[in-house]
Amino acid sequence: MEVLELADDIQPVKWHIEFLRYGFASALALLVDAGSLYLITEYLGVDYLLSAAIGFLLGMVTIYVLSIRWVFARRTLEDQHREIVLFVLIGLVGMAINEAGMYVFTEMAGFHYMVSKLFITGVVFLWNFGIRKWLLFR
Repeated sequence: MEVLELADDIQPVKWHIEFLRYGFASALALLVDAGSLYLITEYLGVDYLLSAAIGFLLGMVTIYVLSIRWVFARRTLEDQHREIVLFVLIGLVGMAINEAGMYVFTEMAGFHYMVSKLFITGVVFLWNFGIRKWLLFR
């Protein structure tokens, strides 16, 4: 993997600032994600698991744009295509965690699908931030 180096005049952002920025960006992405989940399920009559996947993908686009433009000061990979592929692969694992959690909390535990979404969101957030920071934005 080729590593992108920062110019000498750019100070690296501390990880806790990136974590806070990622939290804010994730809140916006969650608004897109959960809003889509609700609207697609309630107004289009689509099954909540399919709606959850669609919403998650829309949220992933949102968080990618915010991650490269505002959250992270460094990008590990020079090749943007490889970066996007890795970003999406990490997101797909997050989506699998999301789908499994949605199913468990909704079908097995009997919670409303929007409550299930709240339960699983923290786990997915920690997965996505940790792996993306480690692999893509060191």
